[in-house]
Amino acid sequence: MSYKKAKDILPAELVKLIQKYVDGEHIYIPRREDNKKYWGSNTATKRELDLRNSNIYNDYLSGMDMTILRGKYYLSSKSIQRIVLNEKRKRTNF
Repeated sequence: MSYKKAKDILPAELVKLIQKYVDGEHIYIPRREDNKKYWGSNTATKRELDLRNSNIYNDYLSGMDMTILRGKYYLSSKSIQRIVLNEKRKRTNF
């Protein structure tokens, strides 16, 4: 996220009004509901994690041991268990 100077993009009257509430502080102005972006929509990260999780589940179904899964994917047992459960729910509409 990059910062923009309020004085460069807002009318002077609005800057003065905002200063009544937050003088010299950083504030976050959220996106409008109709303009929100979902996590991972700007990068391939979400797709990559979905693919990784699917691979973990397929490896699990093929009988791969939890210890091997942990080492192969560099995750904790708890994370592997959570991923397996989520993938199972996703695939069985549970």
